[in-house]
Amino acid sequence: MSDIEIYDSEGLSFEDFKNQNGITFWWASEVLLMLGYQDLKSFKPTISRATRALISLGIDHYENIMHTVRDDGREDFKLTRFACYIVAMNADPKKKEVAQVQAYFAQQTRNFELVTQGSGGIDRILIREEITEGYKSLTAAAKKSGVVDFAKFQNEGYRGMYNMMNVQLAHRRGVDKGHLFDTMGRTELAANLFRMTQTEEGIKSQKVKSAELAERTHYDVGREVRNMVIKNTGKNPESLPQEREIPHIKRELKQGLKELKKLDNPKNKK
Repeated sequence: MSDIEIYDSEGLSFEDFKNQNGITFWWASEVLLMLGYQDLKSFKPTISRATRALISLGIDHYENIMHTVRDDGREDFKLTRFACYIVAMNADPKKKEVAQVQAYFAQQTRNFELVTQGSGGIDRILIREEITEGYKSLTAAAKKSGVVDFAKFQNEGYRGMYNMMNVQLAHRRGVDKGHLFDTMGRTELAANLFRMTQTEEGIKSQKVKSAELAERTHYDVGREVRNMVIKNTGKNPESLPQEREIPHIKRELKQGLKELKKLDNPKNKK
């Protein structure tokens, strides 16, 4: 596969829509057609998710996704080659065009494994970031309620959700307890985020003012989430399948940035 055709009748390819003006870029209004979208309004959530992904990767999103008003007054975005790649990874996997574009970038970045996972890897990265923020917010709420032993407070949530403490879950999975979230799949990560946010809400709404009640709230919410996971997946949370570590996926995406930059580097042109 040397390039992707977006209009079979005209034989136009991804590279045909490349623009050069100080940088190499593609217009989002044209990329969205390649991905099977109808208009910029329906495509904006995908761009937003791509922006969040770039932030999570520590990559300057302003240099890759540039909001622009064109000469005719239309809103648009200039997307670098890497931005197009991240956008494609965040696009609707149900669209056949998305799979085609993803396969094209898999060839360019020399990484087909990320594409076989579709948007799952990006989803995991984004949810993991939300968990980091959720943990901070939950800890602050727990502190206000009177919690001093935060390790005990956190383990009550694990006991409720997993029937075991975090160190036991880590031992079962063969990972360090500080990296439990890194191997969790999208469903399990989302369940843990829900556990944290709902515990925080419970502590606040019930005006909890003791460590014991805060711990009990965390346990009870964890138990509710456990039951939801079992009902919806048919598996106990501790038995959910584990996936490649999120830091590995991040490194692969950053490697993709290096590979794609080479393609638009004038020094590499013959």
